[in-house]
Amino acid sequence: MTQTSTPAATEIQEIFDRIAPVYDQLNAWLSFGQHRVWKLMTVKWCNPKSGQKALDVCCGSGDLTQLLAKKVGSQGHVIGLDFSANLLAIAAQRISSQTPPLPIEWLEGDALNLPFEADIFDCATMGYGLRNVTDIPLALSELRRVLKPGGKVAILDFHHPSQDWMQLFQQWYLQTIVVPTANYFQVTEEYAYIYPSLERFPKGRQQVTLAYEAGFSQVVHYAIAGGLMGVLVAEK
Repeated sequence: MTQTSTPAATEIQEIFDRIAPVYDQLNAWLSFGQHRVWKLMTVKWCNPKSGQKALDVCCGSGDLTQLLAKKVGSQGHVIGLDFSANLLAIAAQRISSQTPPLPIEWLEGDALNLPFEADIFDCATMGYGLRNVTDIPLALSELRRVLKPGGKVAILDFHHPSQDWMQLFQQWYLQTIVVPTANYFQVTEEYAYIYPSLERFPKGRQQVTLAYEAGFSQVVHYAIAGGLMGVLVAEK
């Protein structure tokens, strides 16, 4: 993968399979633990309720999936979907000893071709997945398709800060924090794609436009963490 090319889906899948063993620790280190706060905000914005059916697309090791499960409770049901079998195995292992068991089903699948009928989920989340799909409009259309009317999806990902000084800080962070940390965990090549993927990623207003074009009725983008991160919230 070059700095300017868009990686193929299989290449991205291989990256996440390789980093799976250190994925959780890397997230904690790279965000200084703040990713937990951002994920709580994301789940709150999709408004899960007791007894509902929820979907977490690109679930990774299952942080958002677990938060959704705790909101919908034992009478609800959550599906965590990812294309990385290695990350799904870690996600399943993380909750294997929890009692009572969380109402979670893990499923290997494609965000661009969700294996579900239309109008079946009350809410959905996606964490750090939209930036990695090869077709963002299709991913948004698929999320809308499987949501019930009135259902909301909240999508957490990196964001382009609007202030010049925050843009400089983001560049410094990627070069000074991300690269050395990736070196420490011996996944330098795997994390080299982050900056070019961020350069290609639509900005907040563009994401809102894409969501409306996908058919969502109400859309808002929230810049969080000083504009370093963002959450796109869209209602069917």
